[in-house]
Formats: sequence, structure tokens, C-alpha cells
Amino acid sequence: MSRFTNALVVSPLADGKTWVVLRPFGYDVGDLGSDDTVEVSIGFCTDFASIPRPFWILLPRWGKYGNAAVIHDWLYWDQSRSRRAADDIMLQAMGVLKVSAWEKFPIYWAVRALGWIAWYRNQWDREAKLNRVIECEGLKSTQESERPGLFIRTWHHYVSGQ
Repeated sequence: MSRFTNALVVSPLADGKTWVVLRPFGYDVGDLGSDDTVEVSIGFCTDFASIPRPFWILLPRWGKYGNAAVIHDWLYWDQSRSRRAADDIMLQAMGVLKVSAWEKFPIYWAVRALGWIAWYRNQWDREAKLNRVIECEGLKSTQESERPGLFIRTWHHYVSGQ
């Protein structure tokens, strides 16, 4: 049976949008003993669910689906699995968390339809030598994410080739 391996422990960065994973966190995919585990690196920076602000009244960035969103963010960053597999794992993880159907299916179908934007953004960030895994030793509450916003990242990618 799928399960989360540990409690999610995070700390916010000063930008108010980014959170850093501070303790080992992962997800066992599929049946017990399948040896298929997603391990999120300590220091990984997440924004939880990338839900546009107008929809926050119904689906905030953080909700019952928060742990699944962090696993999904990691899979999109790591890209060791296909985008489809990452989306399916998130759906499965939301089931483990007992997220209601009215929340999990719109989130799932939104990432199926629009997740390619985040998928390519992560590729561009890696090409530009940006890392979403930071050093946690000496982490200060005033530290901000060095990751540029989506529009800036897209501009840099197409204009300067980074």
C-alpha cells in the first residue's frame, strides 16, 4: 500500500512563496514491498500547489493535498520519471491523504493540462545552473529563493538561451 515515509517538516523562506524541506521526506509508490520510493532531498524548495490566486478561495496552495504537492514538485524537478508518471503519483498520493474527489480531480486535470509549463521551466532552470535544493545549514528566515519567476525564466530562456 502506498504511504508517506515521514512527516513533512518545512520552513518558509522570506519571499513568502517558497518553503524548504528540512527533514527526510518521501513516498512509497504502489504496493508494499515494491521498492519504488520517491525521496525528496533535504533542502528542496517547493511552492506546494501552484494554484493561480483567483482559485485560492476553493483550492489554496496548501491544503490536505500539501504532501502530495511536494512529492509532485520534486518529481517535476528531478524528472527521473515521465511527467505522466509524476502526475499519476500525485493523484495516488492524494488518495492516500483522503483528499476529496472535488479537490483531487480538478488538481490532477489541471496539472495534466498545464503542467508542461512547470516541467519545461524546471528544465530551463537546470540548464541555467539554478538549483532548487539549497544548503539548510545556517538557513536564515531572511533568505529568499534565488529562483526567478515564471515570466522572467521564460524571457531568459528564449532571449539569452539560458
